[in-house]
Amino acid sequence: MQRVLITGANSFVGTNVEKWLLKTPDAFAVDTVDTMNGAWKKADFTKYDVVFHVAGIAHVDPKPEMAPLYYKVNRDLAIEIATWAKEHGVRQFIYMSSRIVYRASKSMKGNITLPTTQPAPNDFYGDSKLQAENGLHELECNTFKVAVIRPPMIYGKGNKGNLPRLGWLATKTPVFPAWHNKRSMLHVDNLAEFVKQIILRGMAGTFYPQNKEYADTVEIVRQFALQHGHRVWITRLLNPFVWFGAKFLPAIPKMFADSYYVQEMSQYPFDYQVISFEESLKGLEIRKTMK
Repeated sequence: MQRVLITGANSFVGTNVEKWLLKTPDAFAVDTVDTMNGAWKKADFTKYDVVFHVAGIAHVDPKPEMAPLYYKVNRDLAIEIATWAKEHGVRQFIYMSSRIVYRASKSMKGNITLPTTQPAPNDFYGDSKLQAENGLHELECNTFKVAVIRPPMIYGKGNKGNLPRLGWLATKTPVFPAWHNKRSMLHVDNLAEFVKQIILRGMAGTFYPQNKEYADTVEIVRQFALQHGHRVWITRLLNPFVWFGAKFLPAIPKMFADSYYVQEMSQYPFDYQVISFEESLKGLEIRKTMK
């Protein structure tokens, strides 16, 4: 029996991983705790084998004056909780970092991550995550393992990220650029199975899970339109507008630039890609706006 504490109550990732682990109740006991106002210090960490830390400020486009808050939550809080966990006998600490530690897509040049690629964040969200990773690795020892997960964009039912917005657009627009690309994405069920496996195997290190297939923005639009009975004309005639618009609108590189891990980085001696990309799009909500 693995006793797991998830720090970051009611989060999208934490809630889904908890549900996934509890599908095998003979193997896992799971609790969650809020990290606001030091509430996590009231939990008895001596009861747990694993802490899965998901609390943090999500990647948005914040104002520069928000930088101190990002470092306080994404870096300082993670290291403080990990230190506390180590002192109270927890054996494994799993930290949800992000692929953004390499760089955020801000131009059509895009970014391809190879095994030799070194982190070089270009915003303080990515830098706060990377600094947290470095601080956590300093805590590692024979009795305290640190597993850092650098996922690409995570999505799934109930997620409020950019994918539901793209789905809404796909059901409304009559035309869409035929600008094909490659993007690493990770369905939350695939992430949950990955977390399950690294807990069962007591693994440490830095990990790069992703779906088995790359995503293509054009094909995502095509699939959403098809599911909702909407006809959309996908044409190369609009491609020049993508290239030109990317110079002025940050949302365009986020949507159309290549952004992926090479697949070899995401292959492990266990199967965690339990849902295909095409299947994962079925039944996803679509939203015009996000919080």
